[in-house]
Amino acid sequence: MATRISHLLNQALPTLRYEPTSKRVRASLGGQPVLDTTHAVLIWEPRRTVPIYAVPETDVLADLAESRAEAMRAPDEAMVLTPDDAFALHTSDGTALDVQVPGHALEAAAFRLADPDLPGMVLLDFRAFDWLEEDQPIHAHPRDPFCRIDIIPSSRAVRVELEGMVLAESAHPVVLFETLLPPRYYLRSAEVRWDVLVATETSSMCPYKGTANYWAPASGGRNVAWSYAKPLPESAAIAGLVAFYHERTDLLVDGHRLGRPDSPFR
Repeated sequence: MATRISHLLNQALPTLRYEPTSKRVRASLGGQPVLDTTHAVLIWEPRRTVPIYAVPETDVLADLAESRAEAMRAPDEAMVLTPDDAFALHTSDGTALDVQVPGHALEAAAFRLADPDLPGMVLLDFRAFDWLEEDQPIHAHPRDPFCRIDIIPSSRAVRVELEGMVLAESAHPVVLFETLLPPRYYLRSAEVRWDVLVATETSSMCPYKGTANYWAPASGGRNVAWSYAKPLPESAAIAGLVAFYHERTDLLVDGHRLGRPDSPFR
C-alpha cells in the first residue's frame, strides 16, 4: 500500500524527533559566548512544528544550574505548538536549567533532555540568544532540513473575500509553496483594497523569508494579511507583495471557492 509522505511527517508530530547537523553552531548572550559546537542536533519536541538546537552539555561555555523554576508541561488541548509558544512549555521529559554568563542570568533558558537516545544533550531557548550557523546569523528558529519553499509566478485568477467583501483580486499572483502548509498567493500592492484593511503592530520573523508586517480588517478582528518589505535574498521574488491567510479569509482560485485549510494559523 502506498504511503503519503506528508502523512508520515504528521504522524510523527506527537513524538520526540531529532536530526544531527554538520554545521558549526554558536550562540552568545550580550557578547558573551554561550556555546560552540560541531555536534548540534535539531530537536522537535512532541507537538512542536519547528526545530531548535540541542547541543552536548560539554560544548556549553556558560554555567548551567538546575533551575528553581519547574519545567512547564504544555496543556494536552494544545494539539500543536508553534514558534509563538514559549520555550518553557515542554512536551518531553527533562530538567529546566538556568544559564549564566558574566553579567547575565536567564532562568530556565536551557532544558536537559532525559531521553536515553539523546544522552547529555541540552536544549537552548532560541529566542534568548544570538545564533550563528558557521558565520551566518540565523533568526526565528533553525531551518528545517525537511522543509522546502518554491516561489512561482502564476496566471491563475485569485480573489480574496471576507464575509462577502472583496479584499484583493489578481490575475497574476506569485504562489509560494512551503512544505506542509497551504499554498500562499502573493498579490501586488495595487491589487489590494487598502481602504478595508488597517496595519497592526504585529511582526514576525521567518528563517526562510525574513520579517513580515501584518494587516487586519478595518472592521476589527485578527490579522488576515502580511507582507515582506525586505525579504531574505532567497525569497526576493515576494518583496512588497501581499499574502492573505487562507485559514481566515475566503479564497477563490480560477472561480472555485476553496475550503479553509486546517493549519496552525487557523
